Amino acid sequence: MIDVAPPSTGGLVYLVDDEPGMLVALTRLLQTEGFTVRSFSSARDFLAAYQPTESACLVLDVAMPDQDGFDLQQRLSADEHSIPIIFLTGHGDIPMCVRAIKSGAQDFLTKPVDADVLLGAIRETLAGAAARTANHTATVELKTRLATLTAREREVMEHVVAGKLNREIAADLGTQVQTIKIHRMRMMEKMACKSVADLVRAAQSVGVNQAR
Repeated sequence: MIDVAPPSTGGLVYLVDDEPGMLVALTRLLQTEGFTVRSFSSARDFLAAYQPTESACLVLDVAMPDQDGFDLQQRLSADEHSIPIIFLTGHGDIPMCVRAIKSGAQDFLTKPVDADVLLGAIRETLAGAAARTANHTATVELKTRLATLTAREREVMEHVVAGKLNREIAADLGTQVQTIKIHRMRMMEKMACKSVADLVRAAQSVGVNQAR
């Protein structure tokens, strides 16, 4: 394994390729661009060292002796590891590309690859991974907030996201408008929403159904 970890501004890139010269060249290129690079000459070595992380991608060769790139992709998918994969191969064709993309790869590039093309693919892939991580984190936080609502506050939320006015909610729930206003205020505070639009988006993120 070649493990190069300079001060990184670009994220973590795993490289798996059985060509030593390719590993060295790609590691140097990515190091120059500010990435942290961890390189492996086999899928087995990669799996032994891999630790899932939020900001990482895998640049993966297809044809390798012990376990090919498609096998590794399937293994990672089966283990529910969501690291995004960019295939880089010297023996690619259209059926292989289609297979890779349908199985969830982010890109499929052929050797020799233009440095700018590879770097662009890596940056785009890492940006997408970061966005998905941010969305997941936000959803987890919303679910935590949702769990703090009382049963009545949850009911009020479902009515609000359905577009109902306070007086309509009060009639549906058999209570006073002022009581609904209090529940609504507390619910909005707990959900950290400043507007109905914010609340609707939050409800969609955590799967809260609208009251009928």
